[in-house]
Amino acid sequence: MDISFITSVIDYFATLKMPTIFEFVGTFAFAISGIRLASAKHFDWFGAYVVGVATAIGGGTFRDMMLGTTPFWMTDPIYLCWSGLALLWVILFGKWLIRLHNTFFIFDTVGLALFTVVGIQKSLDYGFPLWVGIVMGAMTGAAGGVIRDVFINEIPLIFRKEIYAIACVVGGIVFGICMWLGAETLVTHAVCGISVFLTRVLAVKYHICLPTLKGSHVQEEE
Repeated sequence: MDISFITSVIDYFATLKMPTIFEFVGTFAFAISGIRLASAKHFDWFGAYVVGVATAIGGGTFRDMMLGTTPFWMTDPIYLCWSGLALLWVILFGKWLIRLHNTFFIFDTVGLALFTVVGIQKSLDYGFPLWVGIVMGAMTGAAGGVIRDVFINEIPLIFRKEIYAIACVVGGIVFGICMWLGAETLVTHAVCGISVFLTRVLAVKYHICLPTLKGSHVQEEE
């Protein structure tokens, strides 16, 4: 193997900033969550890859369009490659993943946490206030899951009783508190991501959910 290729790869990853690393890991995690659900619906490999890509890049695409910049995956094909690696991972270790009943939940929650951090930080980098960052963080984390669920013909998690996008909002508030306390950027990112992850896990474990709207059942008189 050409040693220069290995060196260039090492140099590439050595120059990455923490939000970009979060984006890579989140892309892989979200792609696996989408491909895992697509496999349960018996999609073929290409269909599963499309679902995985949509899950991984959907939220970030909406975010970048609203921030007025080119969607992140259109400037670097590595995000599509990460989704391809996620597909390969599911193909090779699919039976093992199926035996892990919480596989989808784990990867989806990791992706949610990391993409929330990325969305908030990118909004701040573009000069927007924190409240916009919180909205963009929730969009980055949750919108891909909405697209995934629509593709596999399921009611999106964000529209159910489960705490999902609200976990992103909680993470955004924690992000703001860390900024107010003067915490370092790396610490702020880590605490924000952990808060999103724990909020989602605790909400599912203890069945914490928002109240649902009860529609009226008034029958029209004939």
